[in-house]
Amino acid sequence: MRSGWRSDGVLVYPGEPGSFAEEAARAAGGDAAAPLGVAGFREVFADVSAGRAGRGDGAEARVLGGVLPIENVLGGTVRETYDLLLEHDLQIVGEVIVPVHLCLAALPGQRLEAIERVYSHVQALAQAERFLRTRPWALLTTYNTAAAGRMVAERAERGSAAVLSPRGAATYGLEVLADGIEDAPDDRTRFLVVAPAGGWTPAGAGIGPAASDRPMRTTLVVGLANEPGSLARALGVLAAGGLNMSKLESRPLPGRAWQYVFWIDLDADAGEPRTAEALAHLRRAVSFMRILGTYPQATRKDAVDP
Repeated sequence: MRSGWRSDGVLVYPGEPGSFAEEAARAAGGDAAAPLGVAGFREVFADVSAGRAGRGDGAEARVLGGVLPIENVLGGTVRETYDLLLEHDLQIVGEVIVPVHLCLAALPGQRLEAIERVYSHVQALAQAERFLRTRPWALLTTYNTAAAGRMVAERAERGSAAVLSPRGAATYGLEVLADGIEDAPDDRTRFLVVAPAGGWTPAGAGIGPAASDRPMRTTLVVGLANEPGSLARALGVLAAGGLNMSKLESRPLPGRAWQYVFWIDLDADAGEPRTAEALAHLRRAVSFMRILGTYPQATRKDAVDP
């Protein structure tokens, strides 16, 4: 049994120090919560639900919330996050946008011509595809960009390189062989901040202006009857209420073959009377509805540059 409770709070994120997820956690936590990496997405939800996580030194930390990627400009939706949100009883309390700047890094003294293998997360390899196609490298996947850099460093693996952020390369003492290798200079990932209902909120904690100065977003999930026109009727309710839908995503309903739930992002505050009225009408038009959270939208000026 672990002991040594730490009173300071943390934000957990999936992956290693030096990752883009850590950047998002640093931005969301500000001075109120330190980032703490855990093994994966499911571990983020488990630790936030439990309110505690092991630090790896025998001590435990109080977990205030967690940070997870939800979509990338090039790679699209991170569907595992949607599935875990439906499975757990947590609220979305904020979001952070992190620019994706990638480099190729290797052990100090290595030359580009000597590289034979390149490690990274599958999405990062795809996001640097044009650069990586210029040489006959063997491309090998890891669960995280920073994990690729850590592996190359810890193994002292010559002839190998990692695709990761420049900050990740510095974290593990790697030398940058090529910088700015991402296909799209405007590439970025949006992260969600989750916490128990009624718990911690990142508003004003390093992710941009105060909530009152920013547009709000409401994320909800609905189930629809498997019959003609059910989706059109639901969307018609939102249109009649004057609500702008910025995102619509379908996912399989667990345990029910060929049935789906729909994830909706609205540019609206669920607490406003007009929005609350429209959502009440929507609830009567669907088989089930769950509001995952209303939170300040992240904008380009909020983006965290790693």
